[in-house]
Amino acid sequence: MGTILLCDDDDLVRRAVARSLRQQGHQCHPVSSGAAALELISDKPGAFDVLLSDFNMPGMNGHEVLRRAGEIDSSVVGVLLSGAAGFEDACAAVNGGGAFRLLSKPFDSARLCSVIEDAISYRRLRAEREALGRKLALHNGHLRKVNRELEAAVEERTMSSLDGLVAALALRDNETQWHSHRVSLYARRLAVELGLTGQALADCAQGALLHDVGKIGVRDAVLLKPGPLDEAEWTEMRRHPGLGYQILRAIPYLSGASEIAYTHHERWDGAGYPRGLKAEDIPIGARVFAVVDTYDAITSDRPYRAARGYQVARDEIERCSATQFDPQVVAAFQGIPASDWSEIREAVERRREGGEHPLSDVASASQRA
Repeated sequence: MGTILLCDDDDLVRRAVARSLRQQGHQCHPVSSGAAALELISDKPGAFDVLLSDFNMPGMNGHEVLRRAGEIDSSVVGVLLSGAAGFEDACAAVNGGGAFRLLSKPFDSARLCSVIEDAISYRRLRAEREALGRKLALHNGHLRKVNRELEAAVEERTMSSLDGLVAALALRDNETQWHSHRVSLYARRLAVELGLTGQALADCAQGALLHDVGKIGVRDAVLLKPGPLDEAEWTEMRRHPGLGYQILRAIPYLSGASEIAYTHHERWDGAGYPRGLKAEDIPIGARVFAVVDTYDAITSDRPYRAARGYQVARDEIERCSATQFDPQVVAAFQGIPASDWSEIREAVERRREGGEHPLSDVASASQRA
């Protein structure tokens, strides 16, 4: 049984309808105007299952009463009563929304109670659906929390793997880990400028960090040779992208990084190695890396020359646009203030001088991705 708010300006109709409803076990609260109905709903939100309103009433018609009642209490279900004179207007009001059902006058008690019971059932089903929606939202929130925790665990495992791989290479060549650290942060900054997000952004940072991991398989006599390499030594050195790919592809969450390690010596014009890939056949992470690697090489000290400044690096990168480098990546590089590159280098140098771990903010950069 339900609680019905009855709104009709005709006293005889109110009495007859109220009597029929009460005989069926419903509670009925009759009022003579829309204003009185709205006042009751405002005073007792959620108290009424159904608002049964006549359509033709002075001051405020039934459709307006139902509309305003729904704004006050969305749980109440509206049913319109209408005589023949206003039936077409009432139908239009129902079709326009706001009313669950239209009941035409005259009607018998059985028809009235059937419509009211349908309206009550509809209200209860709607309430159950909304409650289920709230439970589902809560459940989904819990699932999101679990997923975040799982992602954090994977991130921690990922960084442990990166740590071990770069540390292994650092045993061969200590400078490599700091170069790798710089280009990882450079690559992430440039990737952000290009609009990369999510996994693509993480792949850029991780791939740049691990680009030279394949050098673990290159002999010390070649890797650490102070002078120029001969042809056989160059052949051995050029194996390191493929070796790096083989190492990284065995780790599922480094699959994107493995592709960057494999292709970081390819060129936009197809003259690179090991596969001679060209233009957009080269993964975007490798195209990003190529630019920042050149920037780092020019702006870092080398045994045979001192570091040169930002403008020298910028000019060289611009000169090699559309040959060595992707023009779109070059344009993005040029759009980044020189101060951004300086700040990254200075942050790495402070970490190095302070004896901190080189990966300490690669982890946070990856998490932000």
